[in-house]
Amino acid sequence: MSLWSRISNVFRGERLNRDIEEEFEAHLAEAIEQGRDPEEARLALGPMLRQRQESHDARVVGWLDSLRADLVFGWRQLKRNKVTSAAAILSLALAIGACTSAFRLIDALLWRPLPVDHPEGLYALSRQGIGFTGKFGSYDSWAYPNFQLMRAAVKGQAEVIAISYADRADITFKTDQEMEKANVQHVSGWMFPIFGIEPAAGRLFTENDDLKPGVAPYAVLSYDYWSRRFGRDPNVVGRTFHFGDGIYQIIGVSEKKFTGTEPGTIIDIFIPTMMNQRVTRQDSTWFRMLVVVPPGTAVEPLRAKLAAVSHAFEAKRLSCQTGLSPVTLKNLLNNETLMKPAPTGVSWMQEEYNRALGALGVLVLMVLLIACANVANLMTAQAAARGREMALRVSIGAGRWRLVQMVLVESALLALLAAASGALFAWWSAPFLVSMINPPDNPARLILPADWRVLGFGIGLTLVVVLLFGLLPALRASSVRPVSILKGGDDPHSRQRWMHGMIALQVAFCFLVLFVAGLFVTTFKRLSDQPTGFSAERILLLETTSRPEQSSLYWDQVADHLRSMPGVERVAQASWPLLKGVGWNDSISVNGGPPSVELAYFLNVSPGFLETMRIPLTGGRDFRDGDLYNNTAIVNEAFARRFLNDDNPVGKAFEIASDDGKRQLMQVVGVMRDSYYRSIREPMLPVVFVPFHHKDEKGQMRPEKEETFIVRTAAANPLALASTLRQEVSRVRSEFHVSNVRTQLELNQAQTIRERLLATLAFFFGAVALLLAGVGLYGVLNYSVLQREREIGIRMALGAQVGDVVRRITAGISVAVMIGAVAGLSLGLASVRYIESLLYQVKATDAAILAVPCLTILAAVLIAAVPAVLRALRVDPVAMLRVE
Repeated sequence: MSLWSRISNVFRGERLNRDIEEEFEAHLAEAIEQGRDPEEARLALGPMLRQRQESHDARVVGWLDSLRADLVFGWRQLKRNKVTSAAAILSLALAIGACTSAFRLIDALLWRPLPVDHPEGLYALSRQGIGFTGKFGSYDSWAYPNFQLMRAAVKGQAEVIAISYADRADITFKTDQEMEKANVQHVSGWMFPIFGIEPAAGRLFTENDDLKPGVAPYAVLSYDYWSRRFGRDPNVVGRTFHFGDGIYQIIGVSEKKFTGTEPGTIIDIFIPTMMNQRVTRQDSTWFRMLVVVPPGTAVEPLRAKLAAVSHAFEAKRLSCQTGLSPVTLKNLLNNETLMKPAPTGVSWMQEEYNRALGALGVLVLMVLLIACANVANLMTAQAAARGREMALRVSIGAGRWRLVQMVLVESALLALLAAASGALFAWWSAPFLVSMINPPDNPARLILPADWRVLGFGIGLTLVVVLLFGLLPALRASSVRPVSILKGGDDPHSRQRWMHGMIALQVAFCFLVLFVAGLFVTTFKRLSDQPTGFSAERILLLETTSRPEQSSLYWDQVADHLRSMPGVERVAQASWPLLKGVGWNDSISVNGGPPSVELAYFLNVSPGFLETMRIPLTGGRDFRDGDLYNNTAIVNEAFARRFLNDDNPVGKAFEIASDDGKRQLMQVVGVMRDSYYRSIREPMLPVVFVPFHHKDEKGQMRPEKEETFIVRTAAANPLALASTLRQEVSRVRSEFHVSNVRTQLELNQAQTIRERLLATLAFFFGAVALLLAGVGLYGVLNYSVLQREREIGIRMALGAQVGDVVRRITAGISVAVMIGAVAGLSLGLASVRYIESLLYQVKATDAAILAVPCLTILAAVLIAAVPAVLRALRVDPVAMLRVE
């Protein structure tokens, strides 16, 4: 019989048995026809049962048939215990789904290689050391003249590619009134050929498109943008659009798989680097450098050569910067050039969420282990209840592996059903988590495909889950001894020790999850409640651009018109809103002294800005209409303390000491309270507000291209006026266009996106962990009562007190809970070092943080113990004494 026939017979079931019986009857009939006695013929053929079994074994693949039988039996077991099976499947589904969802996020952002040729040969160049701000850090931005020298130095050994930071920019395909946002990125012309990217339409850049500044106003669209914006219209090639001060022609579309080199950001439009206005500037760093190293090339000699070229360039450039202090100059020249592997690309999201996603991965792993320990206890209890069945199977010849297989198959069925449900949860939850980390003006977009990587992880995770909760119960069930079972069963204390050990494990992991959740929730609360120094309520921000640049007098004209609109209380102007994350800094010189090492931070504002933002003045006055940029300044208290010795600074003068040696004399006309400038995670920076109006050498007002109108509304919801005010800006001056509208409150909340994500997820997983641990506690206590019902009845008949009965029921599990809590606390304290960068003004030893897991676990123990204790107290002593 062929192998395929034997395999197909496995699934024929009763039809195969009928065929065997019919064949047996045919042989018997043939013997009778030949004149043999029926009884003699039956004896000659042998017992029907044995014949059927031997014939069945000869017609099937033995291991596959036993597996099928175990699957059928396991399915019947699950259906027989519907409630228990449903609880196990639900808890495992939640844990598996959470793990798969976390894997999809971590893989998409940190692990998935870029879809380019030889991603393993990609390296990112960066510098590490003390920067202009006087703080140690890592910097990956470069100046283009430096890039050209470094590329020439390693020509023939490796290729160097310039890729700018993604810019959420305004572009126009028709009129300025139809301006839209797109992610624009400047890239080297040779990037596409080096990466092996093919065009989906038209052509892509070549090196000839990126040789001279400003001569190749071309653009390549990403396939994603081409599909979303143009519906894959092939006629888009050749169209033009307005970006910045230039008009660009679309020459092609990149292939579908490539969306850029910044995980978390999908690039819409690629432009040659030579079209960037800063391409010739030695003092402007605006792009990253990727080095493509051929296979077999040593990395360290390349890094050393690139570092030497960069150091020589910086030494020459900085020697001309007479405005730098000697300390700053020394620090900059001591920076180290690093060359780190970048097969997955480089992005700000990787740096921002690396540890956060690691913490998320640990949390979901803890939930998975709790769920597995829970189900392992369930399987152990079921195996104990089926002890006689297992003993009978051993008595009739079943081997140990056969019993292990039977229990593992039942566990696998549970895991497969849970994995199927968990896949649905992961399919929904991963995009939902991405939506939680979206800044209001620059939404994150991650590619989350359900490909072989995710499928492989899911299969591997399911196998691990089966082994975690099924293997040890299977081995215990297979080690049953028939003689022991016939004498009254196996040692119950052995099973209880095993189950109490699982409870200790659950409590330890649960304590760790709750402890970390307390840290993250406290961090989010303290960061959110941090006073900013200004009032964000009812503030609407109108980020506005003009094309072409307009005189500051026209900007004032628009602001005056907005002040006359109904529902508007106050209007002010600023170069950008507070807490946007950007800044302008420079050194300070007092009384003709040397430039300071510490930098001050500046912001152009209009008269009335302080009152609009409700930043109180502590001395002096606000700006007036006649104040100019290079005459007057308002400083905050931190600036006064640092540079002016906090001695009545009104009327004092200081100089802005630029890197090029130029100095601008400023006089302090007012002092304001400290407020956060670009981030609430930073200390209060020394800040200087300067007037908008700035005259050039000819005495003319310098034109402005971008400003933000800051509107305080009378209504509680400032967005109610957003549409009206947007239209009014363009109606007053047609050259003006509002490119973005948001509230100051949204900008403040964007500061805590990461903390909000961690606090929400940690709280959710803490609740799940606590629920699973509580269910596990109840299951073990209930099992303990069932196993000791006769003992409890006898003790109560002999006069045992209620307290004694309760103590005996809960003593073992109380010890397990205490051991687990101590272990969980140790793990929690050890984990603080890893997540320290994610915390804000939080100490792991805070009483409130330690009290949360202790009290919640205590509450879970009490809640789980009540039903078990009540069941024990309802035991009928007389009925128990009658049991033989």
